[in-house]
Amino acid sequence: MSDLALLGGSPTIPDAFPVYASMGKAEEEAVLRVVRSGCLSGFYGSWEDGFLGGAEVQAFEAEWGARFGAAHTVTVNSATSGLIAAIGAAGIGPGDEVIVPATTMSATAMAPIVYGGIPVFADIDADTFCINIASVRANLTARTRAIIAVNLFGQAAPLAALRSLCDENGLVLIEDNAQGPLATENGRYCGTIGHIGVFSLNYHKHIHTGEGGVCTTEDSDLARKMQFIRNHAEAVVEDAGVENLTNMLGFNLRMTELSAAVGRVQLTDIADHVARRENFAAALSKATQGLDGIQPPHVRDNCRHVYYVWAMRHDAEVAGMTRNTFVAALQAEGVPCFPAYVAPLYTLPMFRARIAIGREGYPFNLGSREYGPGLCPVAERLHTHEIVGIEPCAFDFSEADAPRIADAIAKVLNARSELADWRNGEQVA
Repeated sequence: MSDLALLGGSPTIPDAFPVYASMGKAEEEAVLRVVRSGCLSGFYGSWEDGFLGGAEVQAFEAEWGARFGAAHTVTVNSATSGLIAAIGAAGIGPGDEVIVPATTMSATAMAPIVYGGIPVFADIDADTFCINIASVRANLTARTRAIIAVNLFGQAAPLAALRSLCDENGLVLIEDNAQGPLATENGRYCGTIGHIGVFSLNYHKHIHTGEGGVCTTEDSDLARKMQFIRNHAEAVVEDAGVENLTNMLGFNLRMTELSAAVGRVQLTDIADHVARRENFAAALSKATQGLDGIQPPHVRDNCRHVYYVWAMRHDAEVAGMTRNTFVAALQAEGVPCFPAYVAPLYTLPMFRARIAIGREGYPFNLGSREYGPGLCPVAERLHTHEIVGIEPCAFDFSEADAPRIADAIAKVLNARSELADWRNGEQVA
């Protein structure tokens, strides 16, 4: 009998890893404090003292700004809401193009569509999985108004270079930093290098409030616009003396006092939460270095990677098995891994059919360009054949777990001859 668990052997890791739990007594006490106060939300949708939220929200914003060195902080009820507010504040309107990476969570590309903007997909870098600046340059047109850079998996996109490009061309750089709190590029925090940064506090991020998000900016005008968009702009702009009504269509994107109270506690402990994930990932990278058939995550020079996902690249030719067979074998060994991340967003039905808004659909007027296969070949190849991910934010991994996972990876790779007639996790007859 083979030693491989997929073929009937014993798994390298027989017991499931526990889920990471970041909530504790301090969060419980913070929630009880708010509940006992009787004020679960301090917001009013009118131009008065409550327009900017309650005491917990405002304290959280001040503390977040101090922690990240941001002049202005605007909380929201999700990072998706933060992206919508950021795109609105940037003045995006019908027909304006916003360059986004092909590989990212769908909200990145949805935010421009809310205002009638057109997502233009740039390819990603094969080593970092972040937006490729050469592809960005190739996609610039006279209609380009903004770029959304995603610090995917917790690693900085080429932010300083993108900021320079935006400043040279009168564009707005928005950082989707949902996965990268405390990540840095050249000593600067991701989320503070673009004109606007958007952080996530969704329950499976490094720190969380269940659902929630934070926007940061150095620009007081952008901050003010995001505050209006967050809280029923259309109802308050006259009383507030706002003359530029562009995108002053308000939403309810407000964070509750409960979420803010939890966020304040989580923020206090952010360094410990991030370091735990980072240390495990660094240990796993070291333990897997030199294994034929895989490439551990690449970290850019002068950058801090905080590992929302520890993503390796799989080489089917060297490994002697398909990526999906490799993943199936690892999962059988007890490694909680997954193949790929998300498909390039232009493969979603709404882009294939060009239908998003209204009964007639949204035209997605791309001129001579089209959404379709081959648009971003690197993103497509990585998705279909190479990326294998492990989620340090999802499980309570310790540094001691890294050698066990590395042993499982080596075990599978060393059994390549036994998996030679397997395809995509199933044996070929």
